[in-house]
Amino acid sequence: MKNIGGQAVIEGVMMKGRKGWSVAVRSANGEIHIKKEPLNELPFFLKLPLIRGFSSLIHALILGIKAIEYSASKAYEEEGKQLSNISIFLTILTSMLLGIALFILLPLYLTKIIGALFPQILNNSLLFNLVDGIIRILFFLLYIIIIGLWKDIRRIFEYHGAEHKVIHAYENGNDLSINNIKKHSPLHPRCGTSFLLIVMVISILTFSFIPKELPFIYKFLSRIILIPLIAGISYEFLKLSAKIKNNPIVKILIQPGLMLQKLTTREPDESQIEVAIKALEEVLRLEESNA
Repeated sequence: MKNIGGQAVIEGVMMKGRKGWSVAVRSANGEIHIKKEPLNELPFFLKLPLIRGFSSLIHALILGIKAIEYSASKAYEEEGKQLSNISIFLTILTSMLLGIALFILLPLYLTKIIGALFPQILNNSLLFNLVDGIIRILFFLLYIIIIGLWKDIRRIFEYHGAEHKVIHAYENGNDLSINNIKKHSPLHPRCGTSFLLIVMVISILTFSFIPKELPFIYKFLSRIILIPLIAGISYEFLKLSAKIKNNPIVKILIQPGLMLQKLTTREPDESQIEVAIKALEEVLRLEESNA
């Protein structure tokens, strides 16, 4: 049984194995389009513990961009909405800058303001970062709720649920039939949504080691610099929790991430499950041909 990950895209699903990745997209006329590519082996040092977390994050971002670009070209090809490479690049750049402003800079600044009203917050590094982390998590929850009101995003959340159901069926050794897959949960312990929540919790603990006397700008920059370390620690925790998910303590620890996924996944229909099946079947063929 191979370790398979995935990602929902525009009217489709991307699946990734160790040897390759594929994306299946349903166009406006109902046809399913497939794109698949083999993956090069990563250098040994990029697979070391802690380092592999950040390298996997960058790798997933690159593949995600490719998958979204392909899905947009197929999902919108009959609607005259094809997105140019420049449009996709600007959208991603804007999203990254907005993410830094919304989830790093603004929570930090609000915590500083709150600290001016309650000096004990400024005088205690752990308390300061706890307030900062809680604000960041609240912003994240509000962000997910707001974008979930958008029809196109709800469709992506449905494909997200289809991706999880298909991977569950595969991991349980079930036949990849729609009826078998529909029985499974749209929540999965290795989901990126859970990873983001872990990142936020780990960041609270990591940022607590930053001296409270540092000026605001250095506190902000330190949060950017420490992203690779936080991603590495969070990745190791996610991998470990997935391996021992039946452990009673781990079951409790992963519950917040699974609960959060209820905001980023929806029950898919059969046509969406069919697309996710196609994506998985293609990536499994790549795995077998490159074994």
